[in-house]
Amino acid sequence: MTFRRDTAAGLTALVLALSGCSEENGAGVSARDEARKPALVQLLGDADRAMAAGQLADAGRKLDETRGLDPNDPALWVAIARLRFRGGEHLTAIEAADRALELGPDYPPALLLRAVMLRDAHGFAAAVPWFKAALAADPYYRDGWAEYAATLGDAGEAGAMLDAVRKLAEVAPGDERVPYLQAVLAARGGEYALARSLLARSGMAARGVPAALQLDAVISLAEGNADSAAVILEGLVARQPSHAKLRELLAKAMLESGRGDELIARFGPEAGLREASPYLVMLVARAYEQRGDRLNAAPLLARAMRGASTAPMVLAVREGLPPPTATVRQAGLVGDWVTARASTQALGKRFPASADVAALSGDVLLGAGDPKAALSVYSVATKVKRPWPLTRKAVLAYARSGDEAAADTLLARHVAGEPDNASALIALAERFGRRGDWNRAAQLLDHAIALGAGHDPAPLGLRLRAARALNQPDEARRFAAWLAEVHPRHLVQR
Repeated sequence: MTFRRDTAAGLTALVLALSGCSEENGAGVSARDEARKPALVQLLGDADRAMAAGQLADAGRKLDETRGLDPNDPALWVAIARLRFRGGEHLTAIEAADRALELGPDYPPALLLRAVMLRDAHGFAAAVPWFKAALAADPYYRDGWAEYAATLGDAGEAGAMLDAVRKLAEVAPGDERVPYLQAVLAARGGEYALARSLLARSGMAARGVPAALQLDAVISLAEGNADSAAVILEGLVARQPSHAKLRELLAKAMLESGRGDELIARFGPEAGLREASPYLVMLVARAYEQRGDRLNAAPLLARAMRGASTAPMVLAVREGLPPPTATVRQAGLVGDWVTARASTQALGKRFPASADVAALSGDVLLGAGDPKAALSVYSVATKVKRPWPLTRKAVLAYARSGDEAAADTLLARHVAGEPDNASALIALAERFGRRGDWNRAAQLLDHAIALGAGHDPAPLGLRLRAARALNQPDEARRFAAWLAEVHPRHLVQR
């Protein structure tokens, strides 16, 4: 929701992608695995390598063989959970993870897998006890320390993250994730030369790890090498077309490298949609300004200054989406809810354990005007993951159902689980402001502004209202001046 982001803001969500830099989804090998039968260890290793290469059918065959050797081994069920998750069978992956814990309640990879799943579904606070349990079961568990450090970083606990990285360095001095995580910390602190050196030492960008490539692009932007950043980001966006932050970073790199015409051609149609972020709208506007087209720039700048729409777009269409998803979204955008619902029902029959299909089905139900049914389906998706866009739509569904208390509770839980999400903080502050609870609204807004929302007029204007309501004249003057500084002098067409 922020109007303008500093380069460092592109580091948001860099670390969470770490679940897969070594072994997928934070499983990996524990010291206890060394005592297993050599044949079983070999099969599990072969399955891991097949999964890493995207050969899911081959991995499944290897795990079937493993099951024949020892069907009650928790390592087997951790691997099955990972395979199911990779294959889009999210709900049955949870069942396999539960089975792994039943068979090995103190088995570190099973505990870590549960921690990662809880982190994705319920946030940082819910996951911490499970991370600690995994590390208590095996204090030398390198994957446990790496994932814990990553999670602490994304929760804004930089000091605790540094401690965890140091512990990882003690138990696994040669682990590539040590310099990578140190590079993330350095970049977040604005030490880009050090971050570049540490990232190179990790070798992860050279291997094509997405999180490392994103960090490489962010560092390049900070160093003024926008052309290099754009090349990296184009590849990442091609692999993850629905990743909004990557798309915004690519647009920024294109603008800074003087490729305004390409930026307009690629992102101009998206900037015209209601759900477009103010930041992307602003970048497209600046691209029009770059080529002297004030007529097209002015209305976009005005839109960017108004901030994000309070009601999220339920079904957005972007380039690169899978054909079934694109078909559903296109049908919804033209109001053909019969086709959209029929398509999601067919997808649900084909992929009954997919959280992604459940979320898409909820979007269709919400768009069709049935918020209670949408909430029922969203509840299935949130057993697996609860990203901010999904939370935002569930909040809208609760509000449309007349349950404002549930909407407030869901927003508060999201903020507790993702305390550095500026958009969630601002959304919760807006709700507090509407109720006249300006003290809490001010606290949330101060945190959001510290995270980079200080260039967005919407939270600044709300913070000004809070200062006035709380009878804080000095703060009111400060935010009024800040708001005046952010607003451009002229936004009229000429």
